[in-house]
Amino acid sequence: MIINQIINKHYHLVLGSASPRRKEMLSQMGFEFEIRISNAEEIYNPENSPEEIVKQLSLQKSKDISLLSQNELLITADTIVVLNQEILGKPKDYTEAFQMIQKLSDNEHQVFTGVCLRTEQKIITDFAVTSVLFKPIAVDEIDYYIMNYQPYDKAGAYGIQEWLGFHKIQEIKGSYFNVVGLPCTLISEMMKSFI
Repeated sequence: MIINQIINKHYHLVLGSASPRRKEMLSQMGFEFEIRISNAEEIYNPENSPEEIVKQLSLQKSKDISLLSQNELLITADTIVVLNQEILGKPKDYTEAFQMIQKLSDNEHQVFTGVCLRTEQKIITDFAVTSVLFKPIAVDEIDYYIMNYQPYDKAGAYGIQEWLGFHKIQEIKGSYFNVVGLPCTLISEMMKSFI
């Protein structure tokens, strides 16, 4: 079963994300799609588990894109970084980004991505989790990364596919693509529910 061929034939696929990384990965998976941007506020209960939070956030994004026509299949996703039960979202400024990366230095953290797939008739959510271990990151390296890569649109203030990831990630357990922001294998599996 070639999932992208079947989905491309039977659905008009919609990606509910402005992320260039998600767009690139979905394209590399062989899917044809259009983009509609969700403007949902990322509101969640911090008492909930990371799994529940990312599933809820992906569902919020999905419901923000309200009208779907009969053959449309909408994908939304949301990613958070969790370090010792603390959620590291997108940094507001340089200071917050610096503090986040300092916390991640020489530590293992988890990256959770929730995914929601929705048609007019059906909606499903799921999540993926990946563990990432950073080597120690020096103060001048943190400054260099933030000044040159401006990671303000990234959960945890870093992109695994950028300078910091190349130089400082010691080990990864789970899906690399999940850390970039789209758990591709999970999405492929979830799509089987719609055929």
